[in-house]
Amino acid sequence: MKNLTSICLAAVLVLFQGSINTLHAQQYDLVLKGGHVISAKNQFDGKMDIAISAGKIALVAVNIDPKNARQIIDVNGLYVTPGIIDMHVHVFNGTNTDAYIADGLTSLPPDGFTFRAGVTTVVDAGSSGWRNFRQFKKQTIDKAETRVLALLNIAGTGMQGRFEEQDTSDMNPQQVAYMIKKLFPKIIVGIKSAHYWGDFTQVDRAVAAGNLANVPVMVDFGEHEPPNSIESLFMQHLRPGDIFTHTFSYGPKVRETIVDENGKVKPFVFKAQERGIIFDVGHGGGAFSWRQAVPAARQGFWPNVISTDLHAESMNGGMKDLSNVMSKFLALGLPLKDVILRSTWNPAQVIRRPDLGNLDIGADADIAVFSLQKGDFGFLDIRRTTLKGTLKLVAELTLRAGKIVWDLNGISAPGWEEELKKNK
Repeated sequence: MKNLTSICLAAVLVLFQGSINTLHAQQYDLVLKGGHVISAKNQFDGKMDIAISAGKIALVAVNIDPKNARQIIDVNGLYVTPGIIDMHVHVFNGTNTDAYIADGLTSLPPDGFTFRAGVTTVVDAGSSGWRNFRQFKKQTIDKAETRVLALLNIAGTGMQGRFEEQDTSDMNPQQVAYMIKKLFPKIIVGIKSAHYWGDFTQVDRAVAAGNLANVPVMVDFGEHEPPNSIESLFMQHLRPGDIFTHTFSYGPKVRETIVDENGKVKPFVFKAQERGIIFDVGHGGGAFSWRQAVPAARQGFWPNVISTDLHAESMNGGMKDLSNVMSKFLALGLPLKDVILRSTWNPAQVIRRPDLGNLDIGADADIAVFSLQKGDFGFLDIRRTTLKGTLKLVAELTLRAGKIVWDLNGISAPGWEEELKKNK
């Protein structure tokens, strides 16, 4: 009897130890297996696996044992990147029908338009100012699953309307800097100057606030008639690290272009980029023309950051979403790894968030998985002219802090018959 008890106890211990070993073996919640991983900061550009645990990146290696994970997702033949950062969007969505972008219908709720393009972080580009940022934070930033950061408009009411954006008495560098440094330093990553009809006053106020708060300034420099000098803007008013958005806009009556009427990139544009001025795409509904982008690309001028200027008036035109805008730069001849760089690690550095746009161990598992489709594609600009291309990025899977938030073709889920058998 004593021997029988000992045998039973030994059997229980073996089973218990087996369970412990199994639990120990499954140290990862999820492994993305067999994808081509591209991450500029980490210098990854090849076939690797990524393990995720507790919402964080736990390991990136050539071959991670499947036995160590609770779930394996086969991403063989796909490209795996850090979560995409869209550095220019408008997501202060609201119901104020008298407003343009601030708390208005032109801004969009972020989660409906980010994950499906591989985007996990957005930067709202000045929709709110210091007077209404708290409202924006409460109704959008705090509720979104997408990570939402912001540029604070130098105008106190943000982009409420074009007339409000001309009020220099409401452009207060001290108030703007106080809100950034003292109240929301982790969320507000810069300052926006936009839609001003006058001289350099608005830009200079924004830069003054940028100096006080130690953050970069993004400038939308259109709507001056006659146009102000962008050479003066780049060389005399902006600082290295400040951002010129709508780089490939064509509207010469109200905005000086980077490419002249003979199709030549103006020499000071290259010099400005060497000086440290950041050139942002900011595609939008009216700010990206092939007649600017194609000659610039042919002469070796590329933007530092690829972004959408996402809002209700851009998403159904030539812009569509960030994966489409990224594909446009493939069509222009920019290599895939450089497209990814300008959509991940570059914007992370511009907004001074080195915790983003990479696949560091311990970082939030914000990950995008793309297929690179080959075919005959046409890419529209805002003037409804088309550039043909043979490659198109499509977001297959998006993870935000380790959670699957977009799965285009169900690659993370079992087949229904398999699930039926398991449950019988």
